[in-house]
Amino acid sequence: MQARDLPGAYRVVVLVSGAGTLLQALLDAPDPGYRVVAVGADRPGATGLDRAQDAGLPTFVERLADHPDRQSWNDALAEAVLGHRPDVVIGAGFMKLVAQTFLDALGCPMLNTHPALLPAFPGAHAVRDALAAGVTTTGATVHEVDAGLDTGPVLAQVEVPVLPSDDEDVLHERIKTEERRLLVETVRSLAASRSGRDNHEVSQ
Repeated sequence: MQARDLPGAYRVVVLVSGAGTLLQALLDAPDPGYRVVAVGADRPGATGLDRAQDAGLPTFVERLADHPDRQSWNDALAEAVLGHRPDVVIGAGFMKLVAQTFLDALGCPMLNTHPALLPAFPGAHAVRDALAAGVTTTGATVHEVDAGLDTGPVLAQVEVPVLPSDDEDVLHERIKTEERRLLVETVRSLAASRSGRDNHEVSQ
């Protein structure tokens, strides 16, 4: 039996917009200590939803266009996420900024990954920007989400060298490999920390 099937495991809700390779890394991790309980998306065609369905997970979609304004969308997204009682929410290639009201409603952290060593190169073109700046080292970051653009507290980082032969696609693929590993390690660590606290509370 895999950890994500065990009752009482650290509950993870994943939000995706595209291919869902970060989601797949979370699903495939051996002995993760956490349980992916649902996957949501901001558009119905996201391949990550197919990955979730293949894994037997419930899915939901909240399109911004289906709501009268962005605040209504944030409220609906929060309601959908909270229905799965998460211990953490992961933005795994989720390409929408969420409002502070959404984050406040969660009652748990939301994490995001980014293909650079934040605070360097925030935004949607981090790999391109790193190459344009001529840096010799970039990397991947897992950070807590706040209402800003890639401005939340950094939880973990890993460096990736920039090679003379790199173009944007080649470098990004190498970063993605480390990004997936770093995300799994970070969520596993959070789950272990929660489990340790719970065990301590029970023993008192």
